[in-house]
Amino acid sequence: MSLRIKKGIPLIDQYDKNCMWGGKFGGNFVPETLKKPIDDLTKLFEKLRKDKSFLKERDHYFKNYVGSPTPLIRLDNLTDYLGGAQIWAKVVSENPGTAHKVYNVLVHCLMARRAGKKYVCTDTGAGMNGKNLAMVGKMLGLKVKIFMGIVDIKRQKKNVDVMKKYGAEVVPVTTGSQTLVDAVSECMRYFVANCDTTHLVVGSAVGPSVWIRICAWSAAQISRELIIQIKEEFGKVPKKLKLLNCIGGGSSALGFWNEFIDYDKKQVELIGVEAGGSKKSKKHAAPLTNGSKIGILHGSAQYVIQDADGQIGETESISAGLDYPGISAIHCFLKDTKRARYTSATDEEALNAYKLVSKFENISPSLEPSHAFAEAIKIAPKLSKDTVLCINSCGHSLKDSSIIKSKLGYYTE
Repeated sequence: MSLRIKKGIPLIDQYDKNCMWGGKFGGNFVPETLKKPIDDLTKLFEKLRKDKSFLKERDHYFKNYVGSPTPLIRLDNLTDYLGGAQIWAKVVSENPGTAHKVYNVLVHCLMARRAGKKYVCTDTGAGMNGKNLAMVGKMLGLKVKIFMGIVDIKRQKKNVDVMKKYGAEVVPVTTGSQTLVDAVSECMRYFVANCDTTHLVVGSAVGPSVWIRICAWSAAQISRELIIQIKEEFGKVPKKLKLLNCIGGGSSALGFWNEFIDYDKKQVELIGVEAGGSKKSKKHAAPLTNGSKIGILHGSAQYVIQDADGQIGETESISAGLDYPGISAIHCFLKDTKRARYTSATDEEALNAYKLVSKFENISPSLEPSHAFAEAIKIAPKLSKDTVLCINSCGHSLKDSSIIKSKLGYYTE
């Protein structure tokens, strides 16, 4: 039976009785000790997503803390340089936390308060999720614990300094690859032992199904703004629109695409760009574009990078935020239904994209969205002038300044 998307029904609700999308992806493959916390959180989410007072509180913080709506701008200089399609960017990084992670973090912290919990914990790779939780947690009076691999602590020191500045406890993770995948594992272990007092904020649309749903629901604010902005600019949704987004766990893309899922893919193409790793290495972080098989990771069935024995494979990317062996179950569903197209960009292509964008425009994307800009730079010259490419610039480059400087010899903020 072929998979299909049901129009008019939110993607987060298109799962079966086993909490799986398309009967293959997602689910709750967790120890018995996690089943009650998952049930409790699911009930809380279903209640609050329909609670007018909660939605009003959420929207208040989206407007007055995040600064919604974030800008949509035409990249005139880059468009003229490349020729072909128009290039636009939704600069989601224009918020206090400089990344899209703020939406998921805010919703989770507001949920934690409604549940009467004073402690929140999370994982982080690039540090954007951790930084945002530290900032929002302090604002809302919550105690914050952040799990982060020591490899990422070293390469994302600027964000670690911000976390500590806002009073968060940063727990170094020394197991496994010492990167994001291990930080998620350690954070979940901690939550299992402390779920009575602590609320778990999963940093992307991964993990057991309820965390996928909350994350995607929260980030959908991006596309709610975008569809209004696009209609204001063009009068309607263009006949040839391509929405490009970097893909790690996949949260920013789900937020960026949400309002456009029901459009015909010939009109609105969804393009996800994974981390292809260095040209000099066989390692990557692109499970969707490199033929990975379905496996279980962090309680969810998904396409996962695996070795010959079926163990979680090693990943590699210049971008800490994309350096993850799995992918959201919803993206697996979008791939198999052919609603979204997935490709990858190498470290070198992402660096070149950062170089071109920062040279021609007054925005400075982090290495994560630079992967999406790389694909835009590749395809724009081949497309007609009435084609609109819109990239989610979901993170600022400041966190990557030392990496960029070491690779390019300079850094442009």
